[in-house]
Amino acid sequence: MTSHRMKKIAWLAAGALAGGALTLSVQAFAGKEPTTLPLNELRTFAEVFGRIKQDYVDPVDDKKLITEAIKGMLSGLDPHSDYMDAEAFKELREGTQGEFGGLGIEIGAEDGLVKVVSPIEDTPAQKAGIKSGDLIIKIDDTPVRGLSLNDAVKRMRGKPGSKVTLTIARKNETKPLVFAITRAIIKTKSVKSKLLEPGYGYVRITQFQEHTTENLAEAIASMTKQNKQPLKGLVLDLRDDPGGLLTSAVGVSAAFLPKDALVVYTEGRTADAKMKLTASAQNYGRPGMPDPLSVLPQETHKVPLVVLVNGGSASASEIVAGALQDHKRAVLVGTQTFGKGSVQSILPLGSAGGIKLTTARYFTPSGRSIQAKGIVPDVVVEDATVTAADQALRVREADLENHLANPNGEETPSKSAKPAKPVTPPVIKQETPKPQDDKNASPDNPREPNPQKDYQLSQGLNILKVQQILIKQGN
Repeated sequence: MTSHRMKKIAWLAAGALAGGALTLSVQAFAGKEPTTLPLNELRTFAEVFGRIKQDYVDPVDDKKLITEAIKGMLSGLDPHSDYMDAEAFKELREGTQGEFGGLGIEIGAEDGLVKVVSPIEDTPAQKAGIKSGDLIIKIDDTPVRGLSLNDAVKRMRGKPGSKVTLTIARKNETKPLVFAITRAIIKTKSVKSKLLEPGYGYVRITQFQEHTTENLAEAIASMTKQNKQPLKGLVLDLRDDPGGLLTSAVGVSAAFLPKDALVVYTEGRTADAKMKLTASAQNYGRPGMPDPLSVLPQETHKVPLVVLVNGGSASASEIVAGALQDHKRAVLVGTQTFGKGSVQSILPLGSAGGIKLTTARYFTPSGRSIQAKGIVPDVVVEDATVTAADQALRVREADLENHLANPNGEETPSKSAKPAKPVTPPVIKQETPKPQDDKNASPDNPREPNPQKDYQLSQGLNILKVQQILIKQGN
């Protein structure tokens, strides 16, 4: 695929990131066939516009009316299409480089409010105590209900060192919680790694950014060097990873798949939206630069692999998990993923800014669509620290209003619906609660991953050890 086509579809994410990530690509209208305008409907629009200008209780600026009309037109399509002004468009580009100003929260919309999908590790939001599932009801003195995600993001951003006050509604709390948080430059490190024990490595990807592929290769090379011999097994942790650059998702998949193996393909109405991306450097590398996987130990393509996923694993994370599962390259462990199977393209506007428009659905190599369904792991391992209340607060694609339908006719039932049939993969549950004395070792903050305190990780490591026994027996 040429570098020109690579720019067409480049970024996937589950929601908006307070201070950062949405979706990125570059696409122009040049060469597109003209669209016939619906004159009767436009006359109605003009009539409503005139009525507001003439009769509304207060004078309204023309620009505001047009902007809000554009926002409404896009937000009514699906949860991920949106309008960005010039400032938001600029911030979007900055976010893909892993550095931005803000609080460090990945957010989504629910019932007119802003819901925290997950706080980013080592950011002001996490340190202040913001949790997944929190509903943001006020930003400073501004009620959130009625604000778009972009508007909410703008209000949470600001000059580093300045403060913003979030009013939070939290499950099982009788009164709203108020957090005064100091904004900071958020520098996110997307790849974190550790040698869990001799022979077994751990890599966590928090978000798919511009340098994720090369950072992954460097991390595996470093652990291999530290181990002084090829690894016996590797855990790839994609839990609560909201997505990111499509090219990086392809690159991460390519680290473990045979050369030119199909990673993902997309289908849309236009020719540009129909793509097949394989494990080839031209599909994940940067033009004129060396293959970012060139430092990767050759044994990585065959090392036994476990991938950890959960309900916060979305979009680009699901592409990687789906590709590795379809090629039978890894054992997926954890809980069902988010289910975002659509591709958003950023279409620059001539005046300024641009629109984020859903232009395609993506499919795993075997033709599966995970849209509004997600990926079911091979071994379902529940997290014992997640309560029933936490489960109720977890939002998936199928819960979002106006979500796209699954083209295969398969969707995850809503929370109120009864499942049609039980989950078929084996389910492992922890009988006793895991210790909580080491905050740095929890699944939500794996700076120091510890299988003794992370049940899903411990089960993944056990699976790798069983695989190693089977390998030895086979020899």
